Amino acid sequence: MLRSHESEEMYLETILVIKKRKGTVRSVDIVEELNYAKSSVSRGVNLLIEKGLITIGKGGDIAFTEQGLERASAVYERHRVITRVLRSLGASKEVAEENACRIEHVISDELFDVLRAYDER
Repeated sequence: MLRSHESEEMYLETILVIKKRKGTVRSVDIVEELNYAKSSVSRGVNLLIEKGLITIGKGGDIAFTEQGLERASAVYERHRVITRVLRSLGASKEVAEENACRIEHVISDELFDVLRAYDER
């Protein structure tokens, strides 16, 4: 079971990935991406709104607040770096992606800095 900050991070990262791919994001896009129930995504999106991480426009488009974009970008960077490091160590793309999704939420800042330095070599 994900802790609440892990769930927030997962939603933020998902919104960022969809936004990069499609340009706009609506709740239905998150439902399709995560294969979650509409009610679960609605609760998750509402929590992100309450925490001041996203806003929803009149047409249903989701936008990041400055704080939300910073958090989403940090999570996405962790995911990308961890995936690259795991791939460089011989993991398949699928295994690296799947495990990066889990590791990115629990890794310490200190260890992430070590992995980032390794990735930048």
